[in-house]
Amino acid sequence: MTWHGILTSHFRTTFFLTSSSCTIHALKAVISSQSYRGVMDPLSEILRLLEPDSYGFRGLSAKGDWCLEFPGGPGLKFQVIQTGTCWIEVDGLDISVQLEAGDLVLLSGQHGFRTYTDRTVSPRNAYDVLLSVAAGHTAVLNGGGHVLGVGGFFKFRAPYAERMLSELPPLIHIRPDASGNMMRWAIEQLMSELRHPAIGGELLAAHLAQTLLIQGLRLHIASSAHGIGWLYALRDPRLHAVLSAIHKTPETRWTIQMLAGIAGMSRTSFAHHFKATIGETCMDYLTRWRMTVASYHLAEEKMSVGRVAELAGYNSESAFSAAFKRLMGRSPSSFR
Repeated sequence: MTWHGILTSHFRTTFFLTSSSCTIHALKAVISSQSYRGVMDPLSEILRLLEPDSYGFRGLSAKGDWCLEFPGGPGLKFQVIQTGTCWIEVDGLDISVQLEAGDLVLLSGQHGFRTYTDRTVSPRNAYDVLLSVAAGHTAVLNGGGHVLGVGGFFKFRAPYAERMLSELPPLIHIRPDASGNMMRWAIEQLMSELRHPAIGGELLAAHLAQTLLIQGLRLHIASSAHGIGWLYALRDPRLHAVLSAIHKTPETRWTIQMLAGIAGMSRTSFAHHFKATIGETCMDYLTRWRMTVASYHLAEEKMSVGRVAELAGYNSESAFSAAFKRLMGRSPSSFR
């Protein structure tokens, strides 16, 4: 199977393309390339505000009976099986999932997990195996050759990132008929750029990493039969339009009636459909999004609390501060 990349801070710089700063800034620049007031769609806007911090990819070629254990950690993890068959199980889930050639897996949350061909084999710490090679290279286990895969991680710096990522399923499994040639091409190119850094490679690798992340989420949205959360709302044209409007101008004095009009639904039907799909009321989502954007303005752009309150649609700085602390657990000034 493949590697993964739930990194603790101890391992963080090991996985970078060349250094911690180049990878962080390249990936942020790619996702932040459009202005906040531009025509960015909801998924792009959410990823921008998550503040991508770093990424890393390695391969694994394994043979025989083996079991690798990955401790829990922040961010999203990504795995693709190129040849062979293995299994994956995630802490907190009651099932083991068989992975075959072409399968793609995204893992979210703080859950640890194991990949294996034989669950009865004493597990080895995955880092002991994977950190034996440089980023972009392939670690060999038991002589290799039977199961080959590639995996990586995406970490995010925003203080609210883990809360947003926790709304995703802990295990997203996409079959090869959905993933297609684009994913395989992007993975091969990214691994090549990591192995052989060249002129322009830093930015190109960041673009490829972004492609893998976005395409993986797209494929899940398209292939999943059901689910609750912001990600699943993006496949509903009516809710997609509503989220686009909220994200574009969060300072607007939105009402349920106004948002229902954008969705082309009655007020009652819209309110029910929004909560059933996203898992919270539209007004709760609006407030949470306003505070997420406010956090970004405070931490990244160093705006005054008063100005941020205006951009969040509040006339009163004190009312904004109270709402912000209630939702974010910290005062606005602590984010600056």
